[in-house]
Amino acid sequence: MNLKWVLLLVIGICAVGFILTLLILHLLRRRVSSSEYTTSNIIHIQGRKYRDWGSFLLRAYQFGMKVPLLSVYILQVQKRISYRYARDEPALRRVTMTVVLIIMGGYGSVSVVLFWLQPGLTFIILAILCAVVLNSLVLDMCLSRMEKKLLVQMLDLFADVRHRYHQHGMVEEALYEASEAASGEAAEQVRLIYEALTSPDPDEALERYYEIAPNRFLKGFAGVSYMVMEFGDKDKKQGSIYLQGLGNLTQEIHLEILRRDRLDYLLQGLNVIALAPVLFTGPIERWARVSFPTMDEFYRSKLGFVTKISIYVIIIVAYLLLQRLQQYDETRYRSGQKQSRLDRILYKQVFLRKMAMLFAPKPGTVSYNQTIRLMRESNTEIKYEWLAIRRLTSFISCVVLTIGFILLLHQVERNHILQDPIRDDRMFGAMSENDLEIARQKTTLDEAIMAYVDMKRGVTYEDIADALRYLAPSQLDQDTQNATIQRITEKIESYNNQYLRWWHLVLALAFGLGGYYLPLWLMMFQRKMRGLDMRHEIYQFQTVISILREMDRMSVEEIVEWLNRFAVIFKRPLQKCLLHFEHGPEQALEQLKEEVALPEFQRLIDKLHLALGKISIREAFDDLESMMTFYFEQRKQEYNKIIDVKAGWGRTIGFTPMYALIFLYLVIPLVGMSFVQMNMYYEQIQRL
Repeated sequence: MNLKWVLLLVIGICAVGFILTLLILHLLRRRVSSSEYTTSNIIHIQGRKYRDWGSFLLRAYQFGMKVPLLSVYILQVQKRISYRYARDEPALRRVTMTVVLIIMGGYGSVSVVLFWLQPGLTFIILAILCAVVLNSLVLDMCLSRMEKKLLVQMLDLFADVRHRYHQHGMVEEALYEASEAASGEAAEQVRLIYEALTSPDPDEALERYYEIAPNRFLKGFAGVSYMVMEFGDKDKKQGSIYLQGLGNLTQEIHLEILRRDRLDYLLQGLNVIALAPVLFTGPIERWARVSFPTMDEFYRSKLGFVTKISIYVIIIVAYLLLQRLQQYDETRYRSGQKQSRLDRILYKQVFLRKMAMLFAPKPGTVSYNQTIRLMRESNTEIKYEWLAIRRLTSFISCVVLTIGFILLLHQVERNHILQDPIRDDRMFGAMSENDLEIARQKTTLDEAIMAYVDMKRGVTYEDIADALRYLAPSQLDQDTQNATIQRITEKIESYNNQYLRWWHLVLALAFGLGGYYLPLWLMMFQRKMRGLDMRHEIYQFQTVISILREMDRMSVEEIVEWLNRFAVIFKRPLQKCLLHFEHGPEQALEQLKEEVALPEFQRLIDKLHLALGKISIREAFDDLESMMTFYFEQRKQEYNKIIDVKAGWGRTIGFTPMYALIFLYLVIPLVGMSFVQMNMYYEQIQRL
C-alpha cells in the first residue's frame, strides 16, 4: 500500500468519525415534539439527553488527555477559554471538547476535499495550512460569540442591579439579588464580584478578580461597586454617583455591541473568499496543462514553483490580516514581564549574548536611547539584552531560510531539467499518448547521456556524440543527432548554472537585515495600535475620578492608588509614581507625565498637579462631565472611521488571493508563454 492510499485511509477514518459525531450530536439534542409527552416528561428527557451529552464530552476529555499529542492541543484550547469559566471546571472541559471535536471533524472533512483535488506533496502543505486556519478560525469565532453573549447579558444584569439598588440603597444587596435572579455567565461574574466585595480582605480578593475578569467593563463595575461600598454614595444634580457610573458603563457596552455588529456585517464571508483559492490551484493547473501544453513548462519550472509558493504565502498573509482586522480589541496587551523559555535559553549562551551585544546600540548613543524609549512606549517589558538576542536570531534565521529556499529552487530546476518530458511546440491541445511516450523516451535518453558525461561543464560535441552512439537504442540520422546533441548541451549548461551566485548572498543578507529590524518594526506597530486602548483606559480613569472627587477627605495620592488598581497599560508608570510620591508629589507627577506621551493622560496629570494644594480635587475636575462627553463622542467618530477603513481594507485583502490566483498563476504566465511561442514560430518562419 503506497503513501497515497494510506493518507486516503486516514482521511476517510477522520471523515467517518466526524459524520458519526454529528449523528450522535443530532440524536442527543433532538427535540421531543411528540404530543403524547407532558411538559414535565419533555423537560426530564431533555435534561437526561443534556446530561448524556455532557458525560460523553467529559469521557472524551479524559480519553484525549491520555493521548500524548492530542492532550497538548486540548490544553492549549482550554487555556484560550479558561478565563470564561473561572470556577466551573466541568463546564470548561465540556466546552473545550466541543470546540476540539468541531475543529477535528471540520479538518477531516476539508482534508478529504483537498486530497481529492490536490494529492501528493501539495496536499501535505495544504493540510498543514488548513489545520492552522481551522484552529484559529473556530477558536476566534467561539470566543467572539462568548464575548458578545456576555455583553448582552451584562446589559440586562446592570439594569437589574440598578433596579434593586433603587429598592435597597445597598450595593452588596443589589449585587446578591441580581446575581441570584439571573442566569448565565454574567450572573456568575457578578457572584464572583459579590464574594470578593464581602470577603474579609476585599482589596486582595478584588485584585485576584481583576486577573480573571473577562473584559474591562466588569473590572470597572467591580471597582465602582467597591468604591461606593467603601466611601458611600453621594447625590448630585445628576443623581446617584453609583447609578451614574453604571450609566457610563452601560453606554460603553452599547457602543461596543454596535461596533461588533457593524464590523461583523461588513467583514462577513471575507475569510472564506480569501481561503477559497487554496481549493482551485490544482484544478486550474490541470486545466491549463491540458488546454495549453506550453503552460506545463511553466508549472514545472523554477518560476512556476516560486509562483505557487507566492500564492500560498499571499493566502496566509491575507488570512492573518483579515483576522487582525476582525479583532475587536485593538491590542491584546496585558501588563507583566513577557519572557519565554527560549529567551532564557538563548540568554545563557555566552557567545550568542556577546555577539548580539556587539551589534546592538551601545548605552549612551542616540540609537540606544531611541530603542529604550520605543520599548517603554510599546510596553515591551523584556531585557535589552533579550531584545538584542532576538534581533540577532531573527537575522540568522532569515539568512538561513532565504539561502535554503534558493537552494531548494535550484534543486527543483535540476529535477525539471533531468526528469520532465520534452514537450513539442504546439500552443493548444494536449499531446497524444504516442507523442508523450516519445517525449519520455527522449528525456530518459538525455538523462542517461548527461550522467555518462558526468555533467561536465564545457563538454564537447564529440563527447556527447560518442555517448549517443553508445547509449542510443537505434542509429540516428544526422539531423536528429545534431538536434539531440544541441538539446543535451543546453540541458547540461542550464543544469550547471544552478548554483549559488553572489547576488543570492546579497539577497539573503537583505532579507536578514529586514529580519534584524523586524522586532523594532513590530514594537512601532504595537505602539501605534495601543492608542485606542490607552484612550479606553483614560475614559475608565475619568469614571473613577468622577466618583472619587465627590468623597470627603480624598487626596491626590489616594486617587493615584485607585488609578493604579484599574490600570493595565499605565500600571508600571503609576507604580513608579506611587513609589516616589513620598519623596515629592510634584516631582513624582512630573516624572509620570514625562513617561507617558499621551496628551489626554498628561492633561489628567496636570489636573492632579493643581489639586496638590492650590485648589481642591472637586474644583480641579469641575469640567469632567463635559470632557467625558466629548471623549465619548470623539471615540464614536473614531470607531466609525476605523470600521470604514477596516471594511475597505478587508474587501481589498479578501479578494487579493483570488486575483493573485487568476493573474499570477494563469493569465500572466499564459500571456508570457504565448509571446515565447510566437517568437519561436517567428524564428521558424525566418528559417524557411
